[in-house]
Amino acid sequence: MSLLVVQHQDSCPPGRIGQWLTEAGVELDIRRPYAGDQLPHDLTGHDGLLVLGGEMSCRDDELAPWLPAVRKLIRTAAKGATPTLGICLGHQLASLALGGEVAVNPRGRTVGVLTVEPTSDLAQDSLFATTHGGPVVQWNNDAVTRLPDGAVRLADNERGDLLLARLAPTVWGVQGHPEADLTIVTGWTVKDSGTPAVADLDLPAVLGAVADAQPQVDATWRPVAQAFAALL
Repeated sequence: MSLLVVQHQDSCPPGRIGQWLTEAGVELDIRRPYAGDQLPHDLTGHDGLLVLGGEMSCRDDELAPWLPAVRKLIRTAAKGATPTLGICLGHQLASLALGGEVAVNPRGRTVGVLTVEPTSDLAQDSLFATTHGGPVVQWNNDAVTRLPDGAVRLADNERGDLLLARLAPTVWGVQGHPEADLTIVTGWTVKDSGTPAVADLDLPAVLGAVADAQPQVDATWRPVAQAFAALL
């Protein structure tokens, strides 16, 4: 099984999701367009698509000129019933590509460990059903403000923000970062430390919460990676 993975920057690697998929027998074809890797024109030769996070907006085409190609790949995946998972920015890109809307979260920046608060549709979902009540790291400014037509809202976080959605029959998105372990999140705190974006946050407390939640995050999201591998 070959999975096309789009990575948008060094600080947002596949992390634990990549590890779990590899353990499940998935071959990761990681493309880093910011470093000069070319994205394919279609998904020929790939059984699925994984689009990772990044600090840019899903509309920052001038900053990240590969984003239109990613949105096209997502539409191709949806039309071809190819299993697709978008994480944070990837979730936003998929929502936008399929006709939804994304904007700066009116509730403000979301940073920390939040909880999957299910809707009535989560239990029947083939990918995210097992996440009910589990934790996930979030680190985002933007949020999906309107889902694409036909999409299914699967879970919110405790703030009431959209967290999980089935954006098309074979396309899923998670606003959180199940792939991010303590090392990855520490890198984000170092990069953002001293900026207005995190001026009101207790970053050591955030890192402590990430460390404490890691065993439960693993228990919640490893089955999702295994379910995604099975869909491939």
